[in-house]
Amino acid sequence: MDFKLRVWRQKNRGDKGRFETYEAKGISSEASVLEMLDVVNRGLVAVGKDAIAFDHDCREGICGSCGIVINGGVHGPFEHNTTCELRMRRFSDGDTITIEPFRVRAFPIIKDLVVDRTAFDRIMQAGGYVTVKTGQAPEANNIAVPKKIADEAMDAAQCVGCGACAATCPNGSAMLFVAAKVSQLALLPQGKAERKERVLSMVAQMDKEGFGACSNSYACEAKCPKSVSVSHIARMNREFLRAGFGS
Repeated sequence: MDFKLRVWRQKNRGDKGRFETYEAKGISSEASVLEMLDVVNRGLVAVGKDAIAFDHDCREGICGSCGIVINGGVHGPFEHNTTCELRMRRFSDGDTITIEPFRVRAFPIIKDLVVDRTAFDRIMQAGGYVTVKTGQAPEANNIAVPKKIADEAMDAAQCVGCGACAATCPNGSAMLFVAAKVSQLALLPQGKAERKERVLSMVAQMDKEGFGACSNSYACEAKCPKSVSVSHIARMNREFLRAGFGS
C-alpha cells in the first residue's frame, strides 16, 4: 500500500513547527502506523535527513507511550485503540494521512510528535499511591473485597496514562485519568486510609498543571484505549466533596 503523509515537524519547544509531506510506499496492510513511520524514517536516515521523532515502547497496547493524532483523531479516527494497534488496512491505498502530536496545553511539544506528559507523573506523585503497610501479596489477598467493587477497581486500574482523554477533550481536561487513579484506590480497603488527602492533592496538582475543566462531552471515554468509564469521574467528584467537607 502507498500513502502520502502530512507530518508535523518541530525541532524543539521554541520552534514554530510546520507540516511536511512524505511518501510511504510499499507498506504492508498488516503494518501498524508506528511500523509505517519506521519505514519512512529508514528512508529519511538513508539520505541524511532527520528522522521523525515519536514516542513508543511496548507496541502492544499496554504501556500507553504511543500517542499521536491521526486524521484529526487521537490514536487515529477509530475508538478504543492505541496508535501502535492501528493497522494500515484501516486506511485505503493512496490515502493522504495527517499525523500530528497531542494538542494539550499541559503537554508541551518536545520534538515532532513527542510531547511532554510528565504532568501526569506529577499528579501521581501528589497522591496516587498507598503508603500504609499492606504486607506481602498473600496478606493483601486475604482481605475480602466484593466482586462488584473489585471489578470497578480493575476497570479504573486499566488506565495506561496515555493522555488520550486530555488530548481528545475539547477543554484539554485530565479528569478521566485523575478519576481513574483516585477511584482505583478509593474503592479498595488499602486505599481508604488516605482517600481524603489523595483526592485533594491530586485534583490540586491537576489544576496546577493547567488542564481544563470537564464539561461531560464523554469524548474521553470514547477515545480511551481501555474504555475506562466516565462513572469514575462522578466518583472522584463525590470523593472531592466529601474530603472538602471533612466527612
